Amino acid sequence: MMSDSIMSKAATMEIPINSNGDTGNLPEDDSLEQDLQQVMVSGPNLNETSIVSGGYGGTAEGIIPTSSIKGSSMHHSSSSSSSMMSEEASRGVAVEKLEFMKKWGLNTYKCTKQMISERFGRGSRTVDLELEAQIEVLRDTKRKYENVLRLARALTNHFYSMVQTQHALGDTFADLSQKSPELRDEFGYNAETQKLLCKNGETLLGAINFFVSSINTLVNKTMEDTLMTIKMYESARLEFDAYRADLEELSLGPRDAVAMARMETAQQQYQVHKDKYERLRSDVIIKLKFLEENKVKVMHKQLLLFHNAISAYFAGNQQQLEQTLQQFNIKLKPPGADKPSWLEEQ
Repeated sequence: MMSDSIMSKAATMEIPINSNGDTGNLPEDDSLEQDLQQVMVSGPNLNETSIVSGGYGGTAEGIIPTSSIKGSSMHHSSSSSSSMMSEEASRGVAVEKLEFMKKWGLNTYKCTKQMISERFGRGSRTVDLELEAQIEVLRDTKRKYENVLRLARALTNHFYSMVQTQHALGDTFADLSQKSPELRDEFGYNAETQKLLCKNGETLLGAINFFVSSINTLVNKTMEDTLMTIKMYESARLEFDAYRADLEELSLGPRDAVAMARMETAQQQYQVHKDKYERLRSDVIIKLKFLEENKVKVMHKQLLLFHNAISAYFAGNQQQLEQTLQQFNIKLKPPGADKPSWLEEQ
């Protein structure tokens, strides 16, 4: 058993791992020596602990009364008892943390070893071809939808600038209509046109903003939640394969009592990680199914909204544009609200 623990320690020290899974420096070996030196320094000094200052037959002035010795002893005993209880509690917490770090370090070592083996083609891994294909499709879809979201936000920014320019141009035409009697009608027509375009533009901005908000929720919340479950599943798969490889390696070794005990422990760990892997695999399959259904439902509505709003605006059909917003229950910001009206929600 001692040789096994020494070999296990040596194998673990080949790949030192810190809390981030990266290689790091191991603690120095002289920590025990430093602790012993600290105990020697903080220990009692015999030159400072005399109870009786005088010897036998000396004066009574150097003798400490018995009552004071008893009181001091009782007080010292009480404080020693409480400090011992505190030390025991601290020691228990330290042992618990040490045991946790030991298990975490062993698990990290096994997973790192499995990852390196897979990367260099020496280790086998569990593969679900159908599920991995679905996961890759989701990641590709998320990248494409992120591009749609980026372009839709750019369109919102540019269109908002155009609406603001139309609003300023309409005010300028209206002012010139009042100050230029010879061109009053011409400036007046243009002022009304720009104001109408500005009003329709704000309505279209409301539709585009609703489209952007819905795509953002789909990409950065719904899809991201599924991808987080996928990351947990992939981590569980790596752990499962690491403990499976460990069990297979032990099964090829000797069959003595020590080896059989280690194999039994490895079998238990293998079963625990197998159950975790299968549970997360089932969760991923379910989430992918519901995500696909939700994606189709959301995009069907949003693409219809985007098409109808854009078509109505550029056709100059104000009534159809307003009906489109009513159809999708989109409420515009009330007049007089601070600008920008639609970029604030992004």
